[in-house]
Amino acid sequence: MTRRTSRRAAILVLTPLLVAGAGPALSNPALPPLLYVSNEVANTISVISLERDAVVATIPVGKRPRGLALSPDRRTVYVALGQDDALGVIDVATARMTRTIPAGRDPELVALSPDGKTAYVSNEEIAHASAVDVGSGKLLFSTPVGVEPEGIGLTRDGTKLYVTAETSNSVSVLDAKTGQVLHTIHVGDNPRTVAFTPDGRRAWVSAEAGGNVTIIDVATDSVLGRFTIRDGKTKPVRIAFSPDGRLAYVTEGAAASVSVIDVGTSNVIDTIPVGRRPWGIALPPDGRRLYTADGRSDTVSVIDTGTRKVVTAIPVGERPNDLLYIP
Repeated sequence: MTRRTSRRAAILVLTPLLVAGAGPALSNPALPPLLYVSNEVANTISVISLERDAVVATIPVGKRPRGLALSPDRRTVYVALGQDDALGVIDVATARMTRTIPAGRDPELVALSPDGKTAYVSNEEIAHASAVDVGSGKLLFSTPVGVEPEGIGLTRDGTKLYVTAETSNSVSVLDAKTGQVLHTIHVGDNPRTVAFTPDGRRAWVSAEAGGNVTIIDVATDSVLGRFTIRDGKTKPVRIAFSPDGRLAYVTEGAAASVSVIDVGTSNVIDTIPVGRRPWGIALPPDGRRLYTADGRSDTVSVIDTGTRKVVTAIPVGERPNDLLYIP
């Protein structure tokens, strides 16, 4: 059996497993590349086969799933369940949620430590950022940050945690081990996302209401500059960088588009129309296809990055929010 045939066979097993909601673990490890989609209103995860550009499974989870994160061994997905005050733990092989971990009030987005032992969440309703030991479920810290925290990300070395605050228009920089606030950085209005460049030297923070991006030097936690995206009214949200770090792709909820930005000049060089209110974004390591979660269209747009055009739109659950690529 060829590798391609083997991967297809694995997906054929996966599809009825999730429809039935039960079944043994998959014995074939050669799963094809997958895309997980958190459906915020449907309370499900859609599993997309990237070989087929189609949903092959739907995983019931808890209430209001949003942020997604993948363990370093690629066996486990963590999903923030905002109305359950928990992280859902999903086994990738069986595509089943196996347990939940308390994660503080209203977790929105989640990031994992490089060793996969600690999950960090932004607790939107209580204005905290929390760290949880995923093995024991022990709360390691819960630190007050700015009002309405959302975006969360770890520096490349795993020592610092960046947390955006929508109402405070700030980024809190925390010591990832102790939770101590090291710096507070002023950014644009209504910051949504923090994304690190592939070399780990810069952090980009999108400001939805401000219509701009703030660039931060990670070594010094200082602002290097800020630039406006187009007319400043497109409401930028999530950011993905091309593998070579030369381009940034930014979803724009109000404009129903993705802006393509030259990282060296901070200029918008192209705009790609997608579905309504694009939010989540994913770009696999080969950089050939870009995916957006179109929250008001209930679709995932598939973009050819060479032509910068949508090649298909995949129907998913109601109100798709975050995307997670699984090799």
